[in-house]
Amino acid sequence: MPHRKPQNLEIDNLDIQILSILMKNATTPYTEIAKELIVSGGTIHVRMKKLEELGVIKGASLEVNPQKLGYDVTAFLGIFLEKGSQYNEAVKQLKNVPEIVELHYTTGSWSIFAKIVCHDTNHLREVLNEQIQSVKGIQRTETFISLEESIKRQITLE
Repeated sequence: MPHRKPQNLEIDNLDIQILSILMKNATTPYTEIAKELIVSGGTIHVRMKKLEELGVIKGASLEVNPQKLGYDVTAFLGIFLEKGSQYNEAVKQLKNVPEIVELHYTTGSWSIFAKIVCHDTNHLREVLNEQIQSVKGIQRTETFISLEESIKRQITLE
């Protein structure tokens, strides 16, 4: 598949190379990136600042393995709203449920699709019954338990 040019014309090949390196390992020092791309460390710093200002880079985060911290159940939840106009209010309330790690406004069968992590199935039941299904505007939910995460990655830029 041919590489598509980014919509924003302020992003060039060097920016794409920098992003590609950091997407593989976000802890790569700027000096190491500079050596690999044969530019100065200052250039990398300036380019990163530019990419942040353009909104290409949304921040940096630490990825942890939830299972190593005792969260053994990952589930996906299709949420049906009574009315689409209740979406914003439902999201405000759902933001208070710490077990929800992703939330998407979707087309198709559900209004909202969520990813949640819980310690076990009892914890999942509590989160569903006591927190999520009690949100005003939620008509019902469908739950899918993940048996294994086979692929998790970012887009590829190269």
